[in-house]
Amino acid sequence: MYGSNLVPDDAERTAFRRAEKKYKVYYDDSKSSKKKKQLKQVDLSEVVDFKASLHSFNQSGEVPPGTFALQCDFDRPVFCIESRPGFYFIPDALTVEEQGKWIRESLISFPQPYNRTNHNAVYGPIKDLFMAAKERKILVEEENSTGGLDSMSDSSITNNDAEKWKFVEENSVSSRGSTCKSVSASVLLRKLRWSTLGLQFDWSKRNYAVSLPHNKIPDELCELAKKMATPAMSKGEVFQPEGAIVNYFGLGDMLGGHLDDMEADWSKPIVSMSLGCKAIFLLGGKSRDDPPLAMFLRSGDVVLMAGEARECFHETKSLEIKRGSFIKEMEKLHEKLNQQQMEIYVSLVLSS
Repeated sequence: MYGSNLVPDDAERTAFRRAEKKYKVYYDDSKSSKKKKQLKQVDLSEVVDFKASLHSFNQSGEVPPGTFALQCDFDRPVFCIESRPGFYFIPDALTVEEQGKWIRESLISFPQPYNRTNHNAVYGPIKDLFMAAKERKILVEEENSTGGLDSMSDSSITNNDAEKWKFVEENSVSSRGSTCKSVSASVLLRKLRWSTLGLQFDWSKRNYAVSLPHNKIPDELCELAKKMATPAMSKGEVFQPEGAIVNYFGLGDMLGGHLDDMEADWSKPIVSMSLGCKAIFLLGGKSRDDPPLAMFLRSGDVVLMAGEARECFHETKSLEIKRGSFIKEMEKLHEKLNQQQMEIYVSLVLSS
């Protein structure tokens, strides 16, 4: 994502880029068609595990070298990194019920118009994508539409535009002829990369487009974010989230090294909630030449970045996760969410 793919030697890469490569998910190069492609083993021995840190702290009060437990009135341990002031890690911050609720909302409610997604630029606003995927529906372009893929490619299109695409039953697509443009809802769901809540973020201009219509961030989510932001807030201040970006990751997906620098006040934290599958978080420094620290993100973890930490490059990438007790618990609590729904990592990032 950053730099040329033709770089011949790791010495010519930045420290951040080398770490990106180190933790990238690769498939085995075996060309055997009889075997399912296997993922190459990734060396995770140097990845910080704050879940293990939490267990050790609860047992003996000890923390790994280079980290410390924040002394505050928060109701659970908060870990900090000595070399990264303004960074806070809260493992197991969300209950299983909270995780299930916000996973479900991230898949069903948050991609709904007026909220925007990465699909808006091509297809305009798409309603009920998740349910359409469950029902195996197909998104087709209306025959009387004056626009198509080419005319809809401008990312400035708003949700006020007339709908040019609609979902139909799978068996009705063949009757529309070979010229009918279509895409299955399941493909669109797999390719869902982001949605925005509250103030809408304009990715083409990299700023918040206050003029765009938007759905309000749910009050319950605002209250949760306010609570989680407490360790990074000055006494007497309250976190007031105005916008949120929901990032969706499939196996091996990544959000490359970047800064969250669009907000006016960097003293207020970014609140990032992890949901679903395990991921790796790379926390670098103020330059891409600063070696990043790698750490696991698990469902229910919360990361806060405020002050100097807002100037640090960081990246998230998903890892393969086996179906386990957490997912089984999710299925019991939330109407048996199926495997497709749970084999993703969701990063819910709120800003003030």
